[in-house]
Amino acid sequence: MRLSYPSSIKIVKVPCTGRVAVIHLMKALEKGADGVFVAGCMEGDCKYQVGNIRARMRVEYVRQLLQTIGMEPDRVAMYNMSSGEGPRFAEVCREMAEKVRKLGPNPIRVNQSGGEKAA
Repeated sequence: MRLSYPSSIKIVKVPCTGRVAVIHLMKALEKGADGVFVAGCMEGDCKYQVGNIRARMRVEYVRQLLQTIGMEPDRVAMYNMSSGEGPRFAEVCREMAEKVRKLGPNPIRVNQSGGEKAA
């Protein structure tokens, strides 16, 4: 099955979303990603028991951090889906890309490439 999702989406595979730390999400934004989402297994269905719940808590924490510093928290999201839901994954990719497109470019990246100092 060929899945169609935006070419701007970069996939980083991890053994479990529980391995995704706050620093990983923040570093992606710092390096210029306009948005980041974590796609994990269904809650209650984690091979490592609570990895996806930890990931959701970390994503929520990053969303709070973004709001605190004046960035849109919608730049970071968590989605739960089964590994057999390829079409749903592609749909989420398109949905997130559209959401981020509406938010505009990452202000950190604009400041870095524009030569202006980031506040």
